Amino acid sequence: MSKIKGTHLFLSLILLVTGFILSFSYQRAQIEKQNVVQNNEWKKEDSLRSQILNLQKANRELAGDLQSLQQNVEKKENKLADQEEISSKLVEDLKELRMVVGNVKVKGEGVEVTLQDSSYIPEGENPNDYIVHEEHIRSVIDELHVSGAEAIAINGQRISHDTYIACIGPVVSVDGNQYPAPFVITAIGNSTTLEKSLNLYIVDKIVNDGVEVRVEQESAIEMEPFITEEG
Repeated sequence: MSKIKGTHLFLSLILLVTGFILSFSYQRAQIEKQNVVQNNEWKKEDSLRSQILNLQKANRELAGDLQSLQQNVEKKENKLADQEEISSKLVEDLKELRMVVGNVKVKGEGVEVTLQDSSYIPEGENPNDYIVHEEHIRSVIDELHVSGAEAIAINGQRISHDTYIACIGPVVSVDGNQYPAPFVITAIGNSTTLEKSLNLYIVDKIVNDGVEVRVEQESAIEMEPFITEEG
């Protein structure tokens, strides 16, 4: 009977030890598994952290490249704007030049100056002293130019910077075309400025020469080109 009890005790001891070993092995396996999982998580976190750092570095580099590109674009835009401004200025200058030399049709406000031979000649006076002469027309034209006139015409004929004006008896020749009095000089420009300038510097002098003068502001004056397309 005691032998059987001893055998049971030995088997119980073996089972206990075996259970302990199995439990210990299981726990160790779980710990190792957990360690493996943790290691994998750490590796994954390290990998993700490295990827994030690399992305941040790449973003910084791209941001620098973008800023550089934006600066280049801004420089080119500014350069293009300057070129457009210069081109626009050249176009405006060309238009003004064409107006001055009479190459284009123009329209605008201005003044109309009428020079008329005197209607009264004192007895015994020389009638030639009371008619419109070349110098009277030239004085009006010169004052109009000084006052900023953009275009000028005599009796509807557009004149240029080298127009030839000359007295031929009772008529005046303008580039070979002869006109009798009255002489109507029209000018496009600031009508108020042109009128004030003429009345201040020219009208009295011409009147003192025995010539009748009338200056009127005009809201719309139209002039044909001096030089036609046919030349």
